[in-house]
Amino acid sequence: MADHFGETYADSFARDHVMSQLGGRTVHEALSAGWEAKDVWRGVCAAMEIPESKR
Repeated sequence: MADHFGETYADSFARDHVMSQLGGRTVHEALSAGWEAKDVWRGVCAAMEIPESKR
């Protein structure tokens, strides 16, 4: 996430942005709930329409 969003914004995004792709959770909440990091990243990519080349 830091590569795409930048170090500071990535942390803020991970703490604050709730996504339906993560079951109504933030990145931090999804990881704490036991989601695999790659699945969380896929959810972020889908929610934020990150280009295939950055996935």
